[in-house]
Amino acid sequence: MEPDPQAGVQVGMRVVRGVDWKWGQQDGGEGGVGTVVELGRHGSPSTPDRTVVVQWDHGTRTNYRAGYQGAHDLLLYDNAQIGVRHPNIICDCCKKHGLRGMRWKCRVCFDYDLCTQCYMHNKHDLAHAFERYETAHSRPVTLSPRQGLPRIPLRGIFQGAKVVRGPDWEWGSQDGLVCWWGHCLPGGEGKPGRVVDIRGWDVETGRSVASVTWADGTTNVYRVGHKGKVDLKCVGEAAGGFYYREHLPRLGKPAELQRRVSADGQPFQHGDKVKCLLDADVLRDMQEGHGGWNPRMAKCIGQTGTVHRITDRGDVRVQFSHKTRWTFHPGALTKHNSCSVGEVVRVIDDLDTVKRLQAGHGEWTDDMAPALGHIGRVLKVFGDGNLGVLVSGKLWTFSPSCLVAYRPEEDANLDVAERARENKSSLSVVLDKLRAQKSDLEHPGRLVVEVALGNVARALDLLRRHPEQVDTKNHGRTALQVAAYLGQVELARLLLQARAGVDLPDDEGSTALHYAALGNQPEVARVLLSSGCGANALNSTRSSALHVAVQRGFLEVVRVLCERGCDVNLPDAHADTPLHCAISAGTGASGIVEVLTEVPGIDVTATNSQGFTLLHHAALKGHTLAVRRILARARQLVDAKKEDGFTALHLAALNDHREVAQVLIREGHCDVNVRNRKLQSPLHLAVQQAHVGLVPLLVDAGCSVNTEDEEGDTALHVALQRHQLLPLATDGAGGDPGALQLLSRLQASGLPGSAELTAGAAVACFLALEGADLSYANHRGRSPMDLAAEGRLLKALQGCAQRFRERQAGGGAAQGPRLALSAPNTVTNLHVAAPSGPEAAECLVCSELALLVLFSPCQHRTTARRWSAPPPPPAHRGSWWRSCRAAIGRWRSASPAPSASTATSASCSSAVTAPARPAALRSAPAPSAASPSATASRSSCSPRPLPRSAATARDRLRKPLLCVL
Repeated sequence: MEPDPQAGVQVGMRVVRGVDWKWGQQDGGEGGVGTVVELGRHGSPSTPDRTVVVQWDHGTRTNYRAGYQGAHDLLLYDNAQIGVRHPNIICDCCKKHGLRGMRWKCRVCFDYDLCTQCYMHNKHDLAHAFERYETAHSRPVTLSPRQGLPRIPLRGIFQGAKVVRGPDWEWGSQDGLVCWWGHCLPGGEGKPGRVVDIRGWDVETGRSVASVTWADGTTNVYRVGHKGKVDLKCVGEAAGGFYYREHLPRLGKPAELQRRVSADGQPFQHGDKVKCLLDADVLRDMQEGHGGWNPRMAKCIGQTGTVHRITDRGDVRVQFSHKTRWTFHPGALTKHNSCSVGEVVRVIDDLDTVKRLQAGHGEWTDDMAPALGHIGRVLKVFGDGNLGVLVSGKLWTFSPSCLVAYRPEEDANLDVAERARENKSSLSVVLDKLRAQKSDLEHPGRLVVEVALGNVARALDLLRRHPEQVDTKNHGRTALQVAAYLGQVELARLLLQARAGVDLPDDEGSTALHYAALGNQPEVARVLLSSGCGANALNSTRSSALHVAVQRGFLEVVRVLCERGCDVNLPDAHADTPLHCAISAGTGASGIVEVLTEVPGIDVTATNSQGFTLLHHAALKGHTLAVRRILARARQLVDAKKEDGFTALHLAALNDHREVAQVLIREGHCDVNVRNRKLQSPLHLAVQQAHVGLVPLLVDAGCSVNTEDEEGDTALHVALQRHQLLPLATDGAGGDPGALQLLSRLQASGLPGSAELTAGAAVACFLALEGADLSYANHRGRSPMDLAAEGRLLKALQGCAQRFRERQAGGGAAQGPRLALSAPNTVTNLHVAAPSGPEAAECLVCSELALLVLFSPCQHRTTARRWSAPPPPPAHRGSWWRSCRAAIGRWRSASPAPSASTATSASCSSAVTAPARPAALRSAPAPSAASPSATASRSSCSPRPLPRSAATARDRLRKPLLCVL
């Protein structure tokens, strides 16, 4: 057994004094609550490894032992603040779904769970023993009954507490303390607020922020554990319930994971069929240290895969399709070794593995080789567990270990053609059996046989003598369905005249129109539609005939169905419309895309079960024509977001679809700085995936190089953290034109050739050349210069940054065409010609010369020495005062600092980076007087006080620094 990584010590956890406590009243007395704000590290004299720093609610901040020398000073009271959640568990008392924090499960009653609050408030029978689960995937710890145990009251920042600003306060004058341009004036200091609620931050964390109403009536939310920050200090404690000291875990003694077996307790072996049945959030947490997490793994949840091998660490390598393999934590998997008749499967394509697995399971013959990698259908399950699988018209006996479950959505670009061949081949087998049938001429199913043979005269004779047999089935098909598939127009008309059931379904729900679509028979489709058949009938997979024709790539059938009014907006079982299917089929179905998008009633806003609109799907698949057609109908969809915040440009950047990105930018005029729920821009994703060729396109389109994600990382951080060893592919037939463009621009600046650059280094140098800030610190306090440990790379980055500064000071434009696109937080498009030199710079406010302060990324500048002091309040500004209001990422002073007689505060003499704020709780900062950067920042750009309006808390907490020029 091994430690559960999520149950380990993390910043943000809420704690109380523990069994080894010997520090008097530092916590404000027993029952006082604090927050872990810092973890110990090796080599630190004051906070060594296995110690933590705790910020107590009443204001004290001290370090404590969390396993250091075997002592545990603290108990873990709540871990909901770090995102611990049990997605499929409901508290049986308060009925909250997706229980947050620790889970308490009764050992006496069947399937009875409590959340921490209900457990500590004595809900349920106190004589019953419980089990404690620290996380969703940790082993349970058996506890004694609560009856008779001492219960300690909690005190601290809870509902009703009086609070003032605390140690991590970054929210300006929201508490009533009056500040103007960085200078705090008397008037509001010391006025406390009242906590009105403790809540979670979106779906990210639980019980991690406090909603506070201040003396002036305004209400806002502040961090009390979210991302390890504490914005408040308690000056009037409130009761927060109770806790059982004996039932809380010791901080620093993590829970243990389940043994390296499947979720149902069975050990894994090569070839086992497995499924992951966990929620994506739980799986992501479990994957840490066990192969890692990739968002594409979420698509495999609920699907059946095959154990490929067991790693040295005991993790499980699972194959889901012919080219998709992931490494899983063993506790995330459940064994699943059964297949049912009718299930569609794919034969694995590893010849040696199949030969080995077939031993004793139907054995191996060389004739089976063509079936490898192909899809088939299970026709029989034998008593020994082996399966009879029909592949390309031939029936083979396979071990279930040789098969993987087939899902059409796994790889639609590749599988559409194979799926068509599989269906057609299975129907061809049925037709061969019908034609070989030696039944009596009076047999009820003989009409189907004669139609399969194309005997019009005999079929007509049978219809005259036995009209009641017109809809009799043979091998599950009617005569009309067989005629429709084979394209026998004359026979189809005869059967319709004999009153054949035109909408009669087969065993899988397919009608004659489905068969006409499957057989690529547009003339039969016309005949059936003219006879009044159900044009929008759905089969067992909820596919219409139009779906079938699109998936098979039959353009003429699609054209006929669209002309006759088939519904182009019908969703199938995966909520995919026919246009979704056409996009999945790739560029080979471009003609079908054109036909479908010309239908007047098509709904281009349709969304499938995975949350993809048609534009999202086209961007995901790289279907440029579909993107153009959809934008031509509804350009307003260009910036529409999925639930995860991804836009079409995000998807194109993530999957390296350069042409799609160009269309979205140039024709769709998309917002290139749009961010997803993790606050990642398309540039972040392109850099993250090492799509080197996309980087110049996005930067030239106006994508900000200094935008930070939720971790405070800019694209430059990402480039330096990843792909350092990935070679830069710029030569040969596989050379990327975009990568060649990036390289040529680097070489034009005098940097090394491609032989000396990795992908990460090339992208990093390019970003620095385009103005990326080398000193921008992320939330962990790490700047790109810290990450560029290798000396040559650091010098190259500094050289690129210097070239950018020279280009800006000299008025040189950035290399390459840059589109004039408006950023979403820019109210007005203000274009100011760059000066020809430092001495020629002219102030936008008063027309004086000599550049003093330069703002990025809007590139506005002040030159008059009097404006290096705080600008006048709005009421005193003349009509000449401009208002750009672009978000300021950084500012720098380019001239000597003014003396005290000419400025109210010292001028910044070097580049100053805007203070990093947690991405989820963003606000204009109010620098402390003790802060080393406070004085410098006031001289260049200090934030305005936040307005006390009725705007939502999130709006007020996310206001960036704004340019007032």
